Amino acid sequence: MAAPESQIVWTPANIVTAVRILLIPLFVVAIISPWPDWLDFWPEAHIWKPWVAAFVFIALSATDSVDGYLARSRNEITDLGKFMDPLADKILVTAALLALIEMGSLPSWVALVIITREFIVSGIRMVAATQGAVIAASWYGKAKTVFQMVAIVLFIIKDSHVVRTFSDVLHDGLYLFSWAIMFIAVVLTILSMVDYFLKAKTVLGFKETAAADQDDQMAAPAAIGGEAEDVLLEKAAELVRMATERGVTLGTAESCTGGMVSESITSVAGSSACMRGAIVSYDNDVKTGSLGVDAETIATEGAVSRDTALQMAAGARQVLGADYAVSVTGIAGPGGAVEGKPVGTVWVALASSEGACAFEHHFAGDRQTVRRQATCSCLDLLIDACDERL
Repeated sequence: MAAPESQIVWTPANIVTAVRILLIPLFVVAIISPWPDWLDFWPEAHIWKPWVAAFVFIALSATDSVDGYLARSRNEITDLGKFMDPLADKILVTAALLALIEMGSLPSWVALVIITREFIVSGIRMVAATQGAVIAASWYGKAKTVFQMVAIVLFIIKDSHVVRTFSDVLHDGLYLFSWAIMFIAVVLTILSMVDYFLKAKTVLGFKETAAADQDDQMAAPAAIGGEAEDVLLEKAAELVRMATERGVTLGTAESCTGGMVSESITSVAGSSACMRGAIVSYDNDVKTGSLGVDAETIATEGAVSRDTALQMAAGARQVLGADYAVSVTGIAGPGGAVEGKPVGTVWVALASSEGACAFEHHFAGDRQTVRRQATCSCLDLLIDACDERL
């Protein structure tokens, strides 16, 4: 794919994100400094200090949705923004946790769990990025963020007095509620880390189990009979239902399947509500001309490769104007095998506003069986993407 045009770095969204980061020290000052002592004209400043700190924290947290909206609505999603936006959230949460520990309101083990999770996930993302893969966040991660923010606000404003007896604990409703929310946040933090690790196990080099390999090889049983068609129709119907409910649009870029993915989707009544279109790029000239795949990529890595699949998906999403675009390129057989790429080798990729990811499969069976299994994989990929868009 041709090199992208130079991006405007300081877009409105990136400016908002940068301001968020620069204002984090203001929150730290508000929560831990003795600023009420400096305001002789405000005798009740000590009482309102935690509420002022909570207000600043909420304001900085809320602007996260502002920069995201600006980036999407203006179509100005930049590499700098992808780097700074999650960084701003992590710095803000870390600053709040450390401040609460310094104040004696929060035990250090809570912060250790949350910060460790961020280190692990960030490391996995770095490894995935080197392989051209993007691992989408699940609902665990989104729920974790919400509960963390709410718990931090509660810990900022709750009384910090030492609870000496169990009876005192039971009578302190805010204390109990704050810890209940923080406990949920910690559990979701651990679950989201485990979920992320499981999604990235192949990226990290862990092999699937023999049973999983067999499932992958023999997916779509009875792939020559009508039962396989029923499987495709059921998956396509589920995809159309989910995409329509979530208001997302779909597109496909197909090589070895020859339009089978889009045909399965459009076989479902009502698919026009979500299906934007399809590009059957069977020939390499169509891949480069219609989808923007870099001719050098095809020449050096081949039409059946990770980068080709990624560029096909990204090109289809741009050309078709879809929220999600899936691509598939592979060797269906009986001929076409090359060294390192036997018959049944198939790459599928998914492109979204968050980036693109690709997966390699090795299917067994005759030509039609491989094509049907590849179609199933594409439908599954789109279903997973819609399922994560809550």
